[in-house]
Amino acid sequence: MSEVVIAAESRTGFGKGAARKIRREHKVPVVLYGHGTDPRHLSLPGHELLLALRTPNVLIRLEGAVTELAIPKGVQRDPIKGFLEHVDLLLVKRGEKVTVDIPVTVVGEVADGILDQQMVSVSVETEATHIPEGVEVDVAGLEVGAQISAGDLKLPKGTTLVADPEALVLIVSGAQAAEPVEGEAAEGEAAETAEGESAEAAAEGESAE
Repeated sequence: MSEVVIAAESRTGFGKGAARKIRREHKVPVVLYGHGTDPRHLSLPGHELLLALRTPNVLIRLEGAVTELAIPKGVQRDPIKGFLEHVDLLLVKRGEKVTVDIPVTVVGEVADGILDQQMVSVSVETEATHIPEGVEVDVAGLEVGAQISAGDLKLPKGTTLVADPEALVLIVSGAQAAEPVEGEAAEGEAAETAEGESAEAAAEGESAE
């Protein structure tokens, strides 16, 4: 995994007002914690941090106010505009193991049925500076009834499963019965109505005789 270098500045202002001021400067309030140290309050350039966070579990090398390695552990975004409001970073060291969630990506096409993916990520333990970008699951040729659990995943070398090995990752279920097309349904209703009217008319004729 490649490292992303980002300049870090110390910050002393706290609270909503201070956070808004930082964001007006196109920076993001950040807290760096871990290894039993006191949390360190930083600000990072917003655009660079946003680009870095597009990679799951990105390894960030902070330089400036601190010189440390870290991975993202908490990201808060504005629910409307989507910009970064606050980020928590976990301090890591080379060679140590960390527990992270990595994406589960499906490749291939099932032979028949409908693919139902139950888990989009899986919890694993891996070396902090070699976190895999994800794990692929090949579903080519799978038929109805086939299922894959977390324990069936082929994890990258040096990565071990933390999630329950019995947890269901995906299953291939039978195709659902097709619903009638709107036009066909309308024609069916019309036919039923016509049959009902014909039967009613015949009954009235018999009564008149």
